[in-house]
Amino acid sequence: MWCFGTQWERSHELTSHSMGALHGVNPAAAGYPWAVPEATLSPALVRAEALIRNVPDYPQPGIIFRDITPLLADAEALRVTTEAIIEPFAGQFDVIAGIEARGFILASAAAIAAGVGLIPIRKAGKLPRPAASVDYALEYGTATIEMHDDLPAGSRVLLIDDVLATGGTLAAGRELVERLGSHVVGISVLFEIDGLGGREAVGDLHTVFHSA
Repeated sequence: MWCFGTQWERSHELTSHSMGALHGVNPAAAGYPWAVPEATLSPALVRAEALIRNVPDYPQPGIIFRDITPLLADAEALRVTTEAIIEPFAGQFDVIAGIEARGFILASAAAIAAGVGLIPIRKAGKLPRPAASVDYALEYGTATIEMHDDLPAGSRVLLIDDVLATGGTLAAGRELVERLGSHVVGISVLFEIDGLGGREAVGDLHTVFHSA
């Protein structure tokens, strides 16, 4: 089993097929009106992907943790992956929203590269003035994400996270952005774990790397 998160909540998400169920949202309505083209892996991206380390049996036995810190530490690898994350949406967004926690890192780099602002989407209780919150299903309960109301109405938002697994977090993030009056023009992730139903929950999105 692959794991691509830094905390138990994220690693647990990767083992649960039930997390794509978002409260009050029909996953079938999540798609975009166009197909998002996938990035062709250039030699620079192949090199960047090779920097991702497999750490077996972390954070628990049977989990293979996908450690992206060597990629983040390499300036060229970080640059080319950041460009690949935002390239299909160039000129289509006004701001980038990043989902806690490693989504913050990628979204920050992408916002600087694109010359736009950044909106953090955080776990419940981490923001001083949350304007809205959305719950999403976990195997043994629910989790909640929150966001400030800092964007002009109608802002075009590119939503970024590190990984697509079952899709619950990204689907909740999209609902949260749109509930506050902005429009998600696209979703982009560094890494997609195939076969966990994430695209069924989220709809069309762009991913740089894949894992079976």
